[in-house]
Amino acid sequence: MFQLHDPLDSVIREELSAYDDLTAALLARRGIATKLEAEKFLNPSYDAHLFDPLLMTDMPRAAERLAAAIISGEKIAVWSDYDCDGIPGGVLLHDFLKKTGAHFENYIPHRHEEGYGMNVNGVEKLAKEGVALIVTVDSGIVDVEPIAHAKELGMDVIVTDHHLPRRAEASSGGGPKIILPDAYAIVNPNARPSETYPFKELCGAAVAWKLVCATLRVEPKLRERIPLGWEKWLLDMVGLATIADMVPLVGENRVLATYGLKVLRRSPRLGLQKLCRAMRVDQRELTEDDIGFMLAPRVNAASRMGDARDAFRLFTTADEAEAEALAKKLEQANRQRKAESGAITRAVHTRLKEREVRSIIALGDPAWRPALLGLVAGTIADEYERPVFLWGREGNLSLKGSARSGGATHIVELMRSTENTFAEFGGHAAAGGFTVKDTEVFFLEDRLVAAHAQLMKYVTADTELALRADLVVAPEELDSSFLTRMEKLAPFGVQNPKPVFLLRGISALAISHFGKNEEHLKVKIGPSSHSLDAVTFFAKDSLLRTAREMALGKRANVLAHIERDGFKRGNLVRLRLLDIKLV
Repeated sequence: MFQLHDPLDSVIREELSAYDDLTAALLARRGIATKLEAEKFLNPSYDAHLFDPLLMTDMPRAAERLAAAIISGEKIAVWSDYDCDGIPGGVLLHDFLKKTGAHFENYIPHRHEEGYGMNVNGVEKLAKEGVALIVTVDSGIVDVEPIAHAKELGMDVIVTDHHLPRRAEASSGGGPKIILPDAYAIVNPNARPSETYPFKELCGAAVAWKLVCATLRVEPKLRERIPLGWEKWLLDMVGLATIADMVPLVGENRVLATYGLKVLRRSPRLGLQKLCRAMRVDQRELTEDDIGFMLAPRVNAASRMGDARDAFRLFTTADEAEAEALAKKLEQANRQRKAESGAITRAVHTRLKEREVRSIIALGDPAWRPALLGLVAGTIADEYERPVFLWGREGNLSLKGSARSGGATHIVELMRSTENTFAEFGGHAAAGGFTVKDTEVFFLEDRLVAAHAQLMKYVTADTELALRADLVVAPEELDSSFLTRMEKLAPFGVQNPKPVFLLRGISALAISHFGKNEEHLKVKIGPSSHSLDAVTFFAKDSLLRTAREMALGKRANVLAHIERDGFKRGNLVRLRLLDIKLV
């Protein structure tokens, strides 16, 4: 039985009286309980709702050092991560430094040969090339040894990051001790317990953009080279990274994502234009879904299947032929990524059919590419509704993998409870990465199952929250004006989920499959006078069975999101199926 959210509190309803019932309820469920908060949420403002970057610890010091390096002509290296946060951050610093006439280069470590973060070999290479200042993007906070080596070689390092620092148990007891690298400046809202910057959830590219804004603030001479407001054009990369990195889309992130989408729709970047055409996406109508399901996978495919610099060059090139070639290359990399991920998924399914499926699934193969295993683990975890750990062999011969929760289990807590198994691990509640010790890999699943059993002793039956509907609706209510009301709350994402609607006693007028392998499902729901298309991608077997029973004449309750259908004339509304239950 599908459940509805509890009715809206009368006091909050009165406070939000300027809004209709549904909008007020949706705002309240996002923690918004006052007129001022509602206005701020529904009308994010670049000028009014972004915080002063100089409030961030070490930001004035970092900005002054970067400005001095630009003006004096010191060689600067931008060291960015290889994913769809680090690459956009590297791109925006490239554009800024190029505009200022700085002497600089971008360094992106090779995912398979160098791994995440700074490394000693790369630092030594930059030193030989005469680099005086390294600025990291989306990395650096845990790179204690490489940054110490950079200092020994006479280079300053500015860390811009958003990840958590290393921790070690304090020798005199008490809480864990934070270990920070000995950098010239550390700009990271999550680096220190004493940090007073008002918003802690920025992605890496956003922190780098804040450094750009601060640098323009502290050095007026740079305004002779960069017009007032030019830095707003960099928000296309900030918006791309903010949405792709799945940080909470609240507070400053909501402002950055909103304006980032506006700039993306108008961005003059040739590579972005070519990639949108290759994906058959209208750049002028880009949404957060286009970023999450279309753009970001192609950017990430560059490092997963080859070299991240292909994605970096795509966004920085001014050559139309190169942009065209790189867009095609990323399309090909993404197709290859899908093919290899599909092959691994099929291999996992085959192995699971041949053995008992336990409370934890842990499988691996030295031939599997670790960079693809997070995607596969997510698919298997969703299908089997339990934690999944998959590992393969990295270029440096270590056994690396990814884990996905698939339910109520906290992945990092599970790994932390599995003693003497992982060489290293990290992540958050729903997802993580790990390196497993060679000697322990054969016992990985047994150890995880045992640790999971211990954790489950402390989990009550109501720990896992069921998906609840925001409103019961009829198909005839779902028109373009209803959709417009919902889109006022966009962009949707973490901590601002898409509203969920319940349609009761619905009949299926037709069902069909689409996609290369017909793996996606479309159900045309009635009544015929107000029919709607309801789609789901990579439909689960249970959903397929229920849809087929609907097609035989049975009625059902349908749980779905409402979204814009850009491929249809007339009623632009379609449903994204979440679940179906026969009545």
